[in-house]
Amino acid sequence: QVQLVESGGGLVQAGGSLRLSCAASGRSFSSYYMGWFRQFPGKKREFVAAINRSGSSTYYGDAVKGRFTISRDNAKNTVYLEMNSLKPEDTAVYYCAAARTFATPATMTTGDLYDYWGQGTQVTVSS
Repeated sequence: QVQLVESGGGLVQAGGSLRLSCAASGRSFSSYYMGWFRQFPGKKREFVAAINRSGSSTYYGDAVKGRFTISRDNAKNTVYLEMNSLKPEDTAVYYCAAARTFATPATMTTGDLYDYWGQGTQVTVSS
């Protein structure tokens, strides 16, 4: 079983930047596809970004494309989400997720792919 712990959330002004981290337990981190999702109050979780096993391919939701960057350091069992040019509408709880199943660009965007989820970290962007 994989344990995921997000950190780095907080309050930031619009236009600012924030870096989220997701630390994973276990010895098989490099075999997992990793994703970031976010959830607004009363809404379903929304796809934010995903990255393949080696980090050679990344994918982004339309709302964050060009502003957010996902990366991973397999030696540290950690995935990052660099968030730039933040907007008030980015305010949400952000979740890290891991998938053992082989993912395609299409399936990476759905939460159903992912086997493990972190507890989430709150990101609040003020106007």
